[in-house]
Amino acid sequence: MKRVCVFCGSRPGARPAYTIAARTVGQTLAARGVGLVYGGASVGTMGIVADAALAAGGEVIGVIPEQLRDKELAHPGLTELHVVSGMHERKALMTDKCDAFLALPGGFGTLDELFEALTWSQLGIHDEPVGLWNVEDYWTPLVRLLDHMVEEAFVSPESRARLVVGERLEPLLDRLLAG
Repeated sequence: MKRVCVFCGSRPGARPAYTIAARTVGQTLAARGVGLVYGGASVGTMGIVADAALAAGGEVIGVIPEQLRDKELAHPGLTELHVVSGMHERKALMTDKCDAFLALPGGFGTLDELFEALTWSQLGIHDEPVGLWNVEDYWTPLVRLLDHMVEEAFVSPESRARLVVGERLEPLLDRLLAG
């Protein structure tokens, strides 16, 4: 079974579109027979994506650090819940368990996970595709910044191309799961 690691928020965000997107991702992955790997929380868009995948009969694997288990309210109903010692171990285990990455709107943690996945891809630590669902243009300023980094020769066009950006979920998932 293929699995997608989804990076998203421990908060729901300001717009209903973000919670709708999280629910859609969970339902869509389960409908495609694709497992979900995520941060293990029951709150925010993380909890929404997990609940939607579980309700649709999908496999859901959560990975949460000990120090966040109680703070983020670890999800009690997952297929698997891995409690790890810290954030580095969390990201490494999530990477080991997935075939692709997908970032939804989120905060600092989402950015941290997204950029680590991109950096590890650039360094050859993994070769899984990394996607960004640009829900209601949430990520447009970031995409502009990445393009600016290429223009200023701090990021190569090849490295920039490692991030697949999509406005619609289905075609984005098709691209991420093609390999």
